[in-house]
Amino acid sequence: MANTSEFGESNPSPQNYAITASAVKLASLGLIICISLVGNVALSLLVLKDSSLQKAPYYFLLDLCLADIIRSTVCFPFVMISINNGSTWTYSIISCKIIAFMSVLFCFHVAFLLFCVSVTRYMAIAHHRFYSKRMTLWTCVAVICMVWTLSVAMAFPPVFDVGTYKFIHEEEQCIFEHRYVKANDTLGFMLMLAVIVGTTHVVYIKMLCFVYDHRKMKPAQLVPAISQNWTFHGPGATGQAAANWIAGFGRGPTPPTLVGIRQASHNGNRRLLVLDEFKMEKRIGKMYYMITLAFLLFWAPYIVACYLRVFVKGGTIPQVYLTAAVWMTFIQAGANPIICFIFNKELRIRLRACFPCCLSTQTPMSMEPYCVI
Repeated sequence: MANTSEFGESNPSPQNYAITASAVKLASLGLIICISLVGNVALSLLVLKDSSLQKAPYYFLLDLCLADIIRSTVCFPFVMISINNGSTWTYSIISCKIIAFMSVLFCFHVAFLLFCVSVTRYMAIAHHRFYSKRMTLWTCVAVICMVWTLSVAMAFPPVFDVGTYKFIHEEEQCIFEHRYVKANDTLGFMLMLAVIVGTTHVVYIKMLCFVYDHRKMKPAQLVPAISQNWTFHGPGATGQAAANWIAGFGRGPTPPTLVGIRQASHNGNRRLLVLDEFKMEKRIGKMYYMITLAFLLFWAPYIVACYLRVFVKGGTIPQVYLTAAVWMTFIQAGANPIICFIFNKELRIRLRACFPCCLSTQTPMSMEPYCVI
């Protein structure tokens, strides 16, 4: 009797462990969904409501937030349902392919979008005149449409069994089935993702090198200028022509170095804000790089697990590692708003201004219109 009771007490332990693990997974995924929805919805409303944020970098950020919102509301609940049903898929094969397609679509969407943003950040720092003229709303719409088109092109072939979408019991989600390299048809997709992320970091490194090389201003050459009706044209006329033109004197053509610069709307306070704009572009670039770095860190463990399945024949991945890697990819959907508010002072100021309790506090005056050469 004693032995029977001992076995009876020890048998439920694996079952209790499975129940506890499922409860932890459900609770953590529910928390991730809540954080993702609250953060991304708040950031989206902030960009839509505040006219000062309606410019190129924040249009891309809005698209990123909307993609994370859809991923959190469509893909994650099916993972919770599969966990609740004992890590099984109770729906049709077609529905599993649709959910897997959307999961892969949003993954490639983030990768392609962050690459395009890195290129625009480099243009904003290194070629600002071209960037300010060409990076309009419709240019942003065209870039976003291109990103979605490329993402669909990468995620759609497995729907027709070029690569396999199926429910993976160990991951508790519908996703790629990564098999050994000789029978594998998903290696190309994984290599493409790695190339996109790597190229994005190369662009940021190039931007960092540009900023480092141009960290000191070169002294101007003082060559006598020719004055004609207070316009001061010719070699060496840069400083005097700029001062006269900003002050409102002179009737000649606009000095060459000031072509494209708009005068401030307040006549009594006209000035160039080159340094302020450069700092703002650097701040936005830093924010986007941290989003890119977070994407790499959150997806790297899962990508490593996928490569192990592809190149190591018969290799077994610990279930704890695989579960943690999958959940880290889920966390990425809710981490972007937190990163944005931490590394972007302008977003924090606009967010505080939206709360009634903070409206009485003094907020910085809106920046004057300007354009850097």
